[in-house]
Amino acid sequence: MAVSAPRQPRPLQPMDPQLKDIQPGGGVVIRLEQAWGRLRRWWLSRFRRSWVRRMAALRRGDFNPCPHDVLDPRDLKFHRNQGGWYWDPQDDPFTWRDRLPFVRVGLAELLVIGGGFAAVAVVCAVLAVLTGGPGRVIAAAVGMVSAVLAGLTAWFFRDPVRTIPTEPGLVVSPADGRVVDVEEIGHDDDIGGPAVKIGIFLSIFNVHINRAPMAARVIGLRYRPGKYLNALRPESARENEQLAVLMESLDGHCRGLVVRQITGAIARRIVCWLKPGDRLQRGEQFGMIKLGSRTELLLPREPQLTIRTRPGDRVRAGLSILAEFHDSDPRTADPGRTPDTGNAT
Repeated sequence: MAVSAPRQPRPLQPMDPQLKDIQPGGGVVIRLEQAWGRLRRWWLSRFRRSWVRRMAALRRGDFNPCPHDVLDPRDLKFHRNQGGWYWDPQDDPFTWRDRLPFVRVGLAELLVIGGGFAAVAVVCAVLAVLTGGPGRVIAAAVGMVSAVLAGLTAWFFRDPVRTIPTEPGLVVSPADGRVVDVEEIGHDDDIGGPAVKIGIFLSIFNVHINRAPMAARVIGLRYRPGKYLNALRPESARENEQLAVLMESLDGHCRGLVVRQITGAIARRIVCWLKPGDRLQRGEQFGMIKLGSRTELLLPREPQLTIRTRPGDRVRAGLSILAEFHDSDPRTADPGRTPDTGNAT
């Protein structure tokens, strides 16, 4: 089989100026978190000064990427795609949150939304015990619905352990869900030639964490505000809010590939903590879409490419194989991932 000639590495693009933080669409919960951050920083600066000094001594990097003071790693949560200050994992006292069975960037929603439904369920259970007649029936019904919604919230933000395939040349799914289209494109500007697009629909019952389809270097990011059409509709890929992650494979061939995070009718919050220059291992997490959405993967259409999925397939991020490049040589691949200081928190 013919082997494609290695391409030259692409230059990095500047950061999209619209991406001021990792969740460009904003939202109520992120504003609540920011308000809590202001209160926490006020408390630490006045009553925990020794903590602030210790964290400052362990801090690394050359500038503050945030529009506020950075007293400990929690203050970098929404701005870790901007570079600058960071803490090494061994110096970050909050890395335990990464080991929870729930995605870290969804913990606030889990607490506010899931916790709110759980509180309502408990109150209704108490009322059902203390009251009688129609009131008991109403309280019991509301309590049951609230308990189900609390469970669904926890289910949505779950972060299951995945064993990533290690064979060279494999392209794994960037999202959980159902493959809704596999389409050949005559020319794509980001790919630089013919391409294959694989569209994946994520229902509210799917894991919504996005993962890198290949070991790759991030070339650039492009954010576009838009509508919130049902992600099953084909026009949603053109008209909905979306963020495109432009990557270049580290398999020795410098192939271009693109992952698009696209909102849906329910999901209206894209999260991506990458920045140009970051390097990702195959299957490594880089973001999520909150509450139902669409993810698209674009690959270069080459003779060495075999598509190994079709519409209707159920796929899991980092685990299901969507395609394979038959000319990848592990001897020419990137020998290791450069530590990504932007993702240190």
